[in-house]
Amino acid sequence: MAHELKNKLQSAALDVVDKLTGRERKKNIIFYFTDQQRYDTANNDIMPNLCGLAAEGVTYTDCYTCQPVCGPARACLQSGVYATETGCYKNNISLPRDIKTLADFFSDEGYDTAYIGKWHLASDREFNCAKTAIPRERLGGYRYFRGADVLEFTSHGYDGYVFDEDGNRIDFTGYRADRINDFALEYIDNAPKGKPFFMFVSQLEPHHQNDRGHFEGCRDTVGKYKGFPVPEELRPFRGNYEEEYADYLSAINRIDYNLGRLIDKLKEKGIYEETVIIFTSDHGCHFKTRNMEYKRSCHDSSTHIPLVIRGGDFRGGKSDNRLVSLIDLPATLLSIADIDVPDYFDGCDLSDDDSERACVYIQISESQCGRAIRTKQYKYSVSAPTPALGMTVPKSPVYIEEYLYSLEDDPMELHNLIKDPSYGLVRKKLRELLLAEMKKAGEGKAKILPAMIVKSK
Repeated sequence: MAHELKNKLQSAALDVVDKLTGRERKKNIIFYFTDQQRYDTANNDIMPNLCGLAAEGVTYTDCYTCQPVCGPARACLQSGVYATETGCYKNNISLPRDIKTLADFFSDEGYDTAYIGKWHLASDREFNCAKTAIPRERLGGYRYFRGADVLEFTSHGYDGYVFDEDGNRIDFTGYRADRINDFALEYIDNAPKGKPFFMFVSQLEPHHQNDRGHFEGCRDTVGKYKGFPVPEELRPFRGNYEEEYADYLSAINRIDYNLGRLIDKLKEKGIYEETVIIFTSDHGCHFKTRNMEYKRSCHDSSTHIPLVIRGGDFRGGKSDNRLVSLIDLPATLLSIADIDVPDYFDGCDLSDDDSERACVYIQISESQCGRAIRTKQYKYSVSAPTPALGMTVPKSPVYIEEYLYSLEDDPMELHNLIKDPSYGLVRKKLRELLLAEMKKAGEGKAKILPAMIVKSK
């Protein structure tokens, strides 16, 4: 308690100095990132600490990923542009070293920068560091690092190892989400005095463990979620949700536990009120109901993600139902820090209340070379003629209509209307809107061919 009081007094003293000098102190910023977390898991039963944070900040109810694949989504966040613009359109393509990253922007403005957890932007065909130390030049400009390029290759749900920014191996025991969070707490304890910081915490949970093909929840709480109701839109399909859902929820609940620990640390240090926290995920999870994997599809179960921002101008326990994309967060992060947002950034600044958009744009790779838009009313998706192109090329000159859902009538996306002749005008308008989004993303000209229409009897 004495230590906490000392920190509060120091913070109050700095506030007095700032008022006397007319100087506005920059906010610390923490980006807390999960992997493969569905939007509907952000509730009081599973994430009470996040809900507490939301009660003080802003919850975005309609936030969607711009790329439902791990590496490309991370490339979008670090660069501010779509995955096809960096070349990181699929996993195992390293982030180009000539791109100005979030860490570079923050460092230029006097911030200390730290990255904790899964990076997934260092390995490529010429150089593989999935299980080894990441060279400093492939760390995106972050000064402090505790993580691994592919964390699921250096650890399991329990036990493993990470590396620091100098390539030193750090072994850990215990539940992975706890230990990754410990590194974040360690950074806060030792962050340089007198400088604001930007810390990116990239948890692997609740992502499945690749080499075991299984979600690995916290052993203390998995039993609590046995028999927990499975989302309704999964039930019409086979998938593997019956076997995996309890572990999945347990992992997310443990993330929430660790978010609470981080908040407690900020309060202990007396810097909670001068820190902005952004919580979100890279993509959702459909439990093999839409394809043979967990993501890489246009459906909301794969693309709808939680987003809560608390601190700075993001206060009041508000709910914002604008259409929001993961690509908006780089611009928003810079805006929070009073850093000029480059004109080439693809996203909107969410602190701007007028940043309404007609749709969110989604690029899909690996399972297919696909493109999709989601409006408030419709989901419209197209894919290249050959699915294998999703692993070999960032874009296609030709796409074929694949899915159309009327979300007001069919929120679970069970009835594909792409071949329904009564939706011809809707398809035409959505096709034009999608082509416009592709053009804005620098993809050049492309042709979208209609699906074969099924005539009504």
